Amino acid sequence: MSKAAEYRIIIFLSVIIIVYILAFATIIRLFLNKFFSFPLSDQVWKKWLRQASLIAAFLGLICFVYGFIEPYWMSISYIKLATSKLSKNSKPLKIVHFSDLHSDPKPRLETTLPELIAKEHPDIIVFTGDTLNSPEGLEVAKNFFSKLSKIAPTYVVKGNWDSWFWYNLDLFGETGVKELKSTSEKLSINGYNFWITGVPVGQANQIPKLLNQIPKDEFSILLYHYPDEIEDLAGQIDLYCAGHTHGGQIAMPFYGALITYSKFDKKYESGLYKVKDTWLYVNRGIGMEGGNTPRVRFCARPELTIIEIYSTK
Repeated sequence: MSKAAEYRIIIFLSVIIIVYILAFATIIRLFLNKFFSFPLSDQVWKKWLRQASLIAAFLGLICFVYGFIEPYWMSISYIKLATSKLSKNSKPLKIVHFSDLHSDPKPRLETTLPELIAKEHPDIIVFTGDTLNSPEGLEVAKNFFSKLSKIAPTYVVKGNWDSWFWYNLDLFGETGVKELKSTSEKLSINGYNFWITGVPVGQANQIPKLLNQIPKDEFSILLYHYPDEIEDLAGQIDLYCAGHTHGGQIAMPFYGALITYSKFDKKYESGLYKVKDTWLYVNRGIGMEGGNTPRVRFCARPELTIIEIYSTK
């Protein structure tokens, strides 16, 4: 975590603590006045401060409850990109991109998401890593990916949770999806060729070599969990699909993420970016951080991204 992120968290928690201290003190004051006729001077507790602290505390409770609701409120982002590398008058290439499934033993969006994806009629589906929060979520994830592979060709890479914690589990076997293990594949869809390259976390040093093997006049897609390689790879790839940041998972209105766990902090926290001639899309993900952390989202709804690639010829 960056120093800037640490400071934001400290400020955020400090504000919450101060608000609830003031609200608690206000309630105590009102209790003393009503039941013990023990008035306190309004020179200490101004009326506006008492009211503001109570309102803020009440809104805080509503936000806390909402944080457990938002993980089930799916959002779909539609992105259109133009390139001269597709054939003239060709049908657009439609890609469904999502990341950070983080399956737990009990399904959340895994049961409804395949239907949403099927309605989009994608040419390919791509997943940029972090499959499970615990081994007990493996069946949920595998059932989910098995449904996706029946909709369209599905390509996946491992994220940091997959590579660090679940390296001994068969995450994608017998699901029908194609795991890219520092490999590139040439695909032909809608009458034109393009390339898809996928690299698991821990093997980023393999990316330049793989990209050098791709013809410069054919459209190329990179799947890598972190957005952190974008500035080194800009200009070498057409579309870079990433995740990892969760859009902050807990974000502030009009400000965005407090934490991204990216080396660039908030620079590429979520959404679409253009760096030189490379488009980067950072998906907010479907699930939530595992371990003992509460399964909440705030102002960072789970996201499915529909990317359409058009020809400019």
